[in-house]
Amino acid sequence: MTKRFALGIFDDEDVLMHAIENVRAAGVKIYEVFTPFPIHGIDDALGIERSRLPIAAFFYGMCGLAFALWMQIYMLGFDWPMIIGGKPHIALPAFIPVSFELTVFFTCHGMVITFYTISKLYPRWRTPVLDVRSTDDKFVMAIEINESTDLNNLSKLLRENGASEVNEKEMTKN
Repeated sequence: MTKRFALGIFDDEDVLMHAIENVRAAGVKIYEVFTPFPIHGIDDALGIERSRLPIAAFFYGMCGLAFALWMQIYMLGFDWPMIIGGKPHIALPAFIPVSFELTVFFTCHGMVITFYTISKLYPRWRTPVLDVRSTDDKFVMAIEINESTDLNNLSKLLRENGASEVNEKEMTKN
């Protein structure tokens, strides 16, 4: 599957932020914006909704805590009960360090797997990059174009809003 993009290249993040507002106000759907560093407020300007990843983190943490408690209660209370220092077999205060560590372990690993899955950052030989300069010093606004898109008007809109250059790029999805 091949997609075509119009790439607006910007030199300054403030110009880019104003361009995002103006391009969205003109009714153009922005596919993605690539920047060499994080820009505060760009998510709101692009209209990106708040992530639900914290809900997943809470779920993974609860699974880790439940697993840790189940594992310790089973091992020390049923599988191999031992009286250590006169404490009961199921001594919850002694379980706190292991429970904490497994909660953090499950949360971290679950979040990494979830983030990579949602972002479609799978292992591959070659990562597709629309413009290499977006990793160095340029800001790239990518707009998906199709047969009904007027490329001349889009190019004019991007240049009027501060784009130093406008390019067209085709990407093939592997």
